Amino acid sequence: MTVDRVQAGAAARGLEVRIIDRPAARSLPEAAELLGLAPAQLVKSLVVRRGDDDYLFALIPGDRQIAWPKLRAAVGVNRLAMPPADEALTATGYERGTITPIGALGDWPLYVDERIGGEVALGAGSHGRSALVDAAALIAAYGATVADISS
Repeated sequence: MTVDRVQAGAAARGLEVRIIDRPAARSLPEAAELLGLAPAQLVKSLVVRRGDDDYLFALIPGDRQIAWPKLRAAVGVNRLAMPPADEALTATGYERGTITPIGALGDWPLYVDERIGGEVALGAGSHGRSALVDAAALIAAYGATVADISS
């Protein structure tokens, strides 16, 4: 089960994570309210392709969008792309909408938008669930690069 992989991945890095059931919501603000979090605390975990079998994770606040020029500058490359859903699943072991760097199949570099902080909700590897984690602890556990990568 993918939620077990999230918990095992967190434990392997000494990261405390709490998996909760996520109620269905029609919008980001509604989802944030149901979880008792601000919309920015619902973090989008994106898998991004740098090249053949070469990926990274980008974490973006839920109320913002990825800024491709900023992410390319932070990574130091001229080209990045979002892989198709089937490729993202193969690369991470998680379906879109459930993707998280925690317990992912690939130990890909992690880039975190500088606005992310406090307790955040990430995908938990399973639809209808979220992983609650302290952003600073996540950044430290993964040696993440923190940069301005959203707009």
